[in-house]
Amino acid sequence: MTNYGATTTTDEILQGQILTGRHFMVTGASSGLGEETSRALSSVGATVTMVSRNKEKLEAARERIKETIPSADLHIGIVDLSDLASIRAYASDFLATQKQIDVLINNAGIMACPFSKTKDGFEMQFGTNHVGHFLLTNLLMPAILDGDKPRIINLSSAGHTHSDVDLEDPNFDTSEYNAWESYGRSKSANIHFTQELVRRYGNKLQSFAVHPGVILTELGRHLTPELMHEMTERVKARSTSSEKAKETGGLPFKSMEAGAATQVWAAVTHDLHDQNGAYLGDCQIGIEGGNPSENGYLPYIYDKETARNLWTLSEELVQQLSLIHISE
Repeated sequence: MTNYGATTTTDEILQGQILTGRHFMVTGASSGLGEETSRALSSVGATVTMVSRNKEKLEAARERIKETIPSADLHIGIVDLSDLASIRAYASDFLATQKQIDVLINNAGIMACPFSKTKDGFEMQFGTNHVGHFLLTNLLMPAILDGDKPRIINLSSAGHTHSDVDLEDPNFDTSEYNAWESYGRSKSANIHFTQELVRRYGNKLQSFAVHPGVILTELGRHLTPELMHEMTERVKARSTSSEKAKETGGLPFKSMEAGAATQVWAAVTHDLHDQNGAYLGDCQIGIEGGNPSENGYLPYIYDKETARNLWTLSEELVQQLSLIHISE
């Protein structure tokens, strides 16, 4: 396997690649990691559909990319992942075009926001980060399965170590809300979703969950000094790679190009053929019990029963739509 690491950039991942004729869809593409992922992929010939809820910001991101890559083949799609009606409408319109999706990168997300609920009554982080992507992915599955060697990349986080999913109270209806616990639940859900996709469709597609690292993006817009302190203390308690990491929290910041590299690697590499469903960090396969700030993970993310039950719950939450099921 290629010797990549925490400082590897998207352009280094894509060096020598030619992606002409392949179609990628990237959610949360109006800024940050989603914009950088779209830029990098389009720089080597990929067709990229950039998806976000804000048309003005999305068009601005597309223009920024076009300024540096005039030949970039970029399209935009407007969908609000916190609104099931918006997701349904977008998926219906997209499928009507009969386009295939070779790689779906579920990059969008929110982090550590104050307690609120989506239009459909889901706790905001769980509803946006997991339920929204769950519905979008399943509704787009015909186009994905029609793709060439299709992949689904789900952006997770070391934040999964804050908490596993809570299948009994996913929306904090009875338990006290904590912003980091909520974020952890949603990021664990992203990994369980990845695992169940592999179980259901493993012979038809590949799927990977990705920890991007710590990057200064709009994702951190809700962070207060108190939330930052709480996060640092939590990470200190979990750091395992070195004494320095235990003292500092082990939170090295990455550039945008390095932050997006792992999801780009997951989307294009051939090194992961035998690692379907893997959790990835720093452009490496995850290590159970390792430092979560790097590529370490907690073992509960690979619990098969939790993954199955989360899928069932998610179907119920989106009103048991007629989702595609492949015989197991």
